[in-house]
Amino acid sequence: MNVRQVADYLQLNEKKIYALVNESNIPATKVTGKWLFPRELIDRWLLESSHGGVLTDRMALAGGDDPLLQRVLARLMDKVQAQANVSFSGTGVKLGLSLLARQRAEICTLHWGPAEESQMRHTALLNQYPQHRDWLLVRAFRREQGLMVRPEHAGRLEDLLQADLRWVQRQDGSGTQRFLQETLARHKRGLVALQERTVAVAHSQRDAASQVAMRLADVAPGTRGCATEFGLAFVPVGWECFDFALYRGVYFRKLFHQLLQILESEDSRALAERLGGYDLSEVGRVVWTA
Repeated sequence: MNVRQVADYLQLNEKKIYALVNESNIPATKVTGKWLFPRELIDRWLLESSHGGVLTDRMALAGGDDPLLQRVLARLMDKVQAQANVSFSGTGVKLGLSLLARQRAEICTLHWGPAEESQMRHTALLNQYPQHRDWLLVRAFRREQGLMVRPEHAGRLEDLLQADLRWVQRQDGSGTQRFLQETLARHKRGLVALQERTVAVAHSQRDAASQVAMRLADVAPGTRGCATEFGLAFVPVGWECFDFALYRGVYFRKLFHQLLQILESEDSRALAERLGGYDLSEVGRVVWTA
C-alpha cells in the first residue's frame, strides 16, 4: 500500500502517516523515493498495538550481553518449550536501542557507566529516541566491571595499563567499551594509546574472554562473572547497573514476568554467587518511566 492507501485503511490523514514513519512507529519501506507499507506487517502492527498486544508468545531482546542473563533466558526457554519464542541478540547497547526504537526488539539490555550515575545516563540515552515516551526502565541487577586477564598477568590496574600486553577491545556502541574508555580517561590515557597493542575487536563479552582464555590476547574489558566463567583472573574497576528498557505493553506480558521470576529465584541467586560480581537486590524494580 502507498501512503494514501494506508491512510484510508487506517482511517487517518496522510500527515499522520508521515509522522508515524518519521518516528519509526509504523512498518514501512522506501522504494524509488516512495514509502510503501506491506499489508501483512500493517495488520500485525495493528494487532500488537491493541490493548495488551496479542503477539505475547514471543520476546526478542537485544543489547548488552551477560553470562547470568544468558543462563536465565535458557531456563525460561526450557520452561515455556514450544509455547513461546524467546530470543537474544548481543548487539551492544547502542544497536540494541536502535532495534528497540524500530520495534525489531521488544527489550534492550542496557548498561552505560558507573552504577551511581546510571539513573542519569540511562535516562539520557533513552531520551535520544522519540519512542522513549512508550518505554519503561526496569532493573535487572548490578554487576562488577573491570579487566579480564590471564592469571599470570593479574595485578594492579595501573600496572596493566602500562604493561606491554595484547588487548581485546569491544565494538563501538558497547557499554563495556564505554566503561573501558572512561577507565582509561581517569588514568590519563585514551583508546589511541591501546591501538598498537590491540589484537582484536570482540562483539560480546564471551568473545572477548574466549580470546584471552585461548591465549590469543592477554587482557580484555568485561565483568567478574564472565572472567569466572572462562577461568580468568579479574581486576575490578567498578560497578554498573544492568537494566531492561522495554515498551509498556511488553512490561505486562507473562513472558517478561516469568523472566523476572527466574532471575530472582534461589537457583539464579546461587549461580550469581558462584560467578561473582552480582547484586540482585533490585530485580524487577521500575527505575524510570516517561
